[in-house]
Amino acid sequence: MLGWFQALMPREEKFFDYFNRHSATLVAGAEALRRLLDGGPAIAARCEEIFQREHEADGITHEVMLAVRRTFITPFDRSDIQDLIGSMDDAIDQMQQTAKVITLYEVTEFDPQMREMGDLIVRAAHLTVEIVAALQHMRRDAAKLTQLTQEMVRLEEQTDQLHDEGLKRLFQIHRHSDPMAFIVGTEIYSHLEKVADRFEDVANRVNGIVIEHL
Repeated sequence: MLGWFQALMPREEKFFDYFNRHSATLVAGAEALRRLLDGGPAIAARCEEIFQREHEADGITHEVMLAVRRTFITPFDRSDIQDLIGSMDDAIDQMQQTAKVITLYEVTEFDPQMREMGDLIVRAAHLTVEIVAALQHMRRDAAKLTQLTQEMVRLEEQTDQLHDEGLKRLFQIHRHSDPMAFIVGTEIYSHLEKVADRFEDVANRVNGIVIEHL
């Protein structure tokens, strides 16, 4: 009886506004990360920008968690809302971790594969914007959501390949001369890969929501 009553009630749409706002911080953070990977004198400013975007994203995530508890009818299951915003937040958290490592080890130059991974991360952030926008109309845009989430998986696979290529290059360059450069470079590659993994998690969460509700 309760389920039938809830089905007739208008659903609260503010959660999609939260998702859209959060995805905008992901794009801003990803673009700052990509500029960071160009190196040069603006590294500190780019890191600070990433930290600021992560702080903004945390605030939005907190708003979502409060709204989940206070809203009677949500657009889909509360646990799905929490998992989705959590996955989005994990992506920008990993961008922040990347910036922290770069700051800690005072890295100023970056490999071509790192910059290419940055390009893919920017694309993944923009895909997230499209995915969460389509999620609001999941029945109408189910085919589009499938296409977008598949593209996200392909981006993650390309990032994995660049990660492996980059590690091999690091090893070849530094194995006899600078083990610390290899260690630091490996950590940066690892965090960049994790950013892409978290974006794939977002796509997987959305796939689960669509499957459950269609």
